[in-house]
Amino acid sequence: MRWSEKKWAVFEELERKPHPISLKELLRSLGPLHKERSIRRYLVEMLNEGLINRIGNRRATLYEVPKKSYSEVLREIDSCFSEKSLHTIHLIRKPLFLRPPVTYVAEWLAAYVPNYTYYVPKHVRMELENQGKRSKNTASAGTYAYKIFRRLLIDLSYNSSRLEGNTYTLLDTARLLFEGKGIEGKPDEEKLMILNHKEAIRYLVDHAGRIKISIDTLCTFHYLLADGLIDPQYVGKIRSHGVRICGSTYIPYENPRRLSALFHEIAFKASQIHDPHEQSFFLLVHLSYLQPFIDVNKRTARLGANIPLVQRNLVPLSFNDIEREDYISAIIAIYELQDIQPLLDLYVYSYLRTCAQYDSTVEGLGIDAIRVQYRSQRRAILHDIIACKLHDIALKEHILSTTKQQIPLEDQEDFIEDIYQDLEQMDVSRLAGLGITADQLKSWQADLQRM
Repeated sequence: MRWSEKKWAVFEELERKPHPISLKELLRSLGPLHKERSIRRYLVEMLNEGLINRIGNRRATLYEVPKKSYSEVLREIDSCFSEKSLHTIHLIRKPLFLRPPVTYVAEWLAAYVPNYTYYVPKHVRMELENQGKRSKNTASAGTYAYKIFRRLLIDLSYNSSRLEGNTYTLLDTARLLFEGKGIEGKPDEEKLMILNHKEAIRYLVDHAGRIKISIDTLCTFHYLLADGLIDPQYVGKIRSHGVRICGSTYIPYENPRRLSALFHEIAFKASQIHDPHEQSFFLLVHLSYLQPFIDVNKRTARLGANIPLVQRNLVPLSFNDIEREDYISAIIAIYELQDIQPLLDLYVYSYLRTCAQYDSTVEGLGIDAIRVQYRSQRRAILHDIIACKLHDIALKEHILSTTKQQIPLEDQEDFIEDIYQDLEQMDVSRLAGLGITADQLKSWQADLQRM
């Protein structure tokens, strides 16, 4: 969704400041045309989107556009790799001519017995579960992912693309996802890579309640992620010839029949795993290792690793704070040594920090009592506006008359502001609970553009 001019003004004012500033200082800088309540909402949205940092709590809260990425700051004070992993990383960073050629080891997959073999130790699984849990067990699949959809969409699209060498920044990615604005001078492939992530992530979240870990699901993910980037005959289909891995001595299987059998074995074994993080990590490891597709294998593995997390309303795996070089090294350690420890270190490192980031964002949200108290009335008005194609004077009159009938006088101004805010940001991801179809929304938006 397009940002309003006032939201851009808030971001640009923060960007200009050489140091973090308070809400009070921000209000003073922006002037009287900017309402405090709207600015608070813009700050919450930008926190959700990972575009600004929040420092401190309550009256001492400060905001800034980060001069360094969060991962850069973390790397100055911490390391994501254990001593054991650093030894492995040293081995696979030797020159290629010092590392012997290796092929796929089918016995490694065959030795894995679901719910008996574990790649993620028990104490780690328990910590990830405790840190990642966000909804009651009774909540329907995908509830939490819907709640943080915009943040997930930006984080996962940006980081998964970045790990493939995409040069779009976080802000570039957000503009492309919600405004459709690519960056002039950058390859079209980079733009398409991010937009494909958008479609694939939306598919995962929209189908969380009925999606299964299966060949069909994983091929659908590949289709959505690879569409337009590789030859159409290979999109969503197991490859029919060999591939080579840049920077590695690993030679994946070439026999299509054998590939298909192993792919089915991976999907079947993954579907039998009970623990969500073990299931997630297993998919990440073995889809990357097998390389079942002609290209876009690691992207498919990263999205596939999110299936059990989204289904169980855990914090998703967005691959935040992982350096590309570290990720490549961890994957090559699997290719050449079947050593999962470096990738497990990255998985845990990134996941726990993502949980903390999302907690920090939620703490900064507070509760908007007006939005909560009058949620049903607000959604009913939004439904009527879109379903009846109300615009301009008719739209304003409907909002005013309904508000006067249903909302107490002291809350009407804030309630109306919420309505316009929702209309401004309306897109397909916000249709849940409105009783509106995507086609109805497109029709209403098309009429709006013609006016």
